[in-house]
Amino acid sequence: MAIIDTPSINTRNELLRSERIAGGILPKVLTSFDLIVIFMAIILWLPNAAIVAGAGAAAYIYWVLGFITFLIPGALITGQLGLMFPGEGSIYVWTSKALGNFMGFLAGFCTWWPGILTLIAAGDGVVSLIQQLGNLFGISLLGAPGTQGFVIIAVLVFSFVLSMFPFRSAQNFINIIFLTYSGTILLIGLAGIVWLVTGHQSSVDLSYQSKSWALNGGNFTFYGTVILALLGVEVPLNMGVEIRDIRSIKHYLLGGTIMTIVAYLVVTFGVMTVVPLRDQGNPGGIMEAIQYGFGGAGTWLAALTDVILIGFFLGTATVFNYSYGRLLFVAGLDRNLPAIISKVSKNKIPWVAILAQTIIAVTLTAIIFVLAPLSFKSSELTTLTYDILEASVTVIWCISMVILFFDILVIRRRYAGVFSRIRLAPDWLFYLCTICGSMASLAAIYVIFTAPWTNSAEGAPLSTEQWDIWIASMVIVSLIVAIFGFSLGRKTMRRDLSDEEIIKEVTD
Repeated sequence: MAIIDTPSINTRNELLRSERIAGGILPKVLTSFDLIVIFMAIILWLPNAAIVAGAGAAAYIYWVLGFITFLIPGALITGQLGLMFPGEGSIYVWTSKALGNFMGFLAGFCTWWPGILTLIAAGDGVVSLIQQLGNLFGISLLGAPGTQGFVIIAVLVFSFVLSMFPFRSAQNFINIIFLTYSGTILLIGLAGIVWLVTGHQSSVDLSYQSKSWALNGGNFTFYGTVILALLGVEVPLNMGVEIRDIRSIKHYLLGGTIMTIVAYLVVTFGVMTVVPLRDQGNPGGIMEAIQYGFGGAGTWLAALTDVILIGFFLGTATVFNYSYGRLLFVAGLDRNLPAIISKVSKNKIPWVAILAQTIIAVTLTAIIFVLAPLSFKSSELTTLTYDILEASVTVIWCISMVILFFDILVIRRRYAGVFSRIRLAPDWLFYLCTICGSMASLAAIYVIFTAPWTNSAEGAPLSTEQWDIWIASMVIVSLIVAIFGFSLGRKTMRRDLSDEEIIKEVTD
């Protein structure tokens, strides 16, 4: 197996081992279109648009603010770092370059750990969509938490199995799902147009004289929701060495950003126009927009859309599984984790890493959705536990984004030669992106702490203070586990291995 150098030249520090050898282990299969699809699978979750529509006309302002202050700065900085250091692992590699091995490991953990809960969230999305499909025809489905848990576990297992296929084959399947998913976006926007053309009034008053456009303390939390909906711009570069042409980095960031902006605005328009005010802000508003917007054919079109969205979340779970598994893969190559975690299959897939995180996700799902309700005889405990975990790891994800925005400033000085040769924007724009992106990330964290996602447990109210304590505790424990894991790994893996030995160990 060959040892491959990255295109960029590190003049101050040695290349990470993963930079030297990952390209000789994994095949180059990803095109610009593949990266755009992965980008959209990570970021473009249509239910987010239905939730943000609850802000009224101000939703459009918050979307634009989110695009300007977070998505675009994140894309620009990701493009700069990705072109300079196009290795496997994205933020893990970049932060290691900027701040050292420990911070690189911590940044990688702060990105990887949320991915586990997002895997479960994708499965939970499938559950919600099955329930909505039943509601369209007056049937109650998946009411018990235990049943929901088994469906989520089935989604996780499916994502693992598909991830084991040759990467090109698995990605082709994901691409097909994306094309059908794009059709639903157009359908939702068309529902809004048909609604207006057939003589109906928009459900939300969009006139400038209305108070619906006002930004105030009552709807500021929607800005944080927008930021949370835009997390993940760097994730496709977790597979940096598997990209066929380095120019695809710019192509996917530009194309993915534009498509995300258009899609979120189109879906927000459809939901805001058609869905009754009482249901604005509800993720189920997507189905309602199609059901009401197309009249007699609406129910069947909504059912078709529901099925397509189920397919999307199955594909998304797979994307999260194989893309986040690459973070474990590179950590194993660099000996921050046992080398066995980097073991690849005959299809050149890091199967041990993907299996490990699938087992973790299945275990958490079983505890939250199956064991907890059986032990405490309460379905509300399931919701509470899930919301606390999901909110906690989202805070951690936002922390990783602050690190990402800070990386560019350090790397600009530390690798001035490479930076001057590969420059996507003037220095002042990178500084502005760092400020805006970091502030937006902190705003999202603020919203999580000040607007609890649930307010009841066992029938008793959960105060904001109690919510904050739980979230802060989970974040602190998670970071302590990451620090302990790094220290333990360093102490227990004293015997260093050569590149050739690592390659042999992970490929045999």
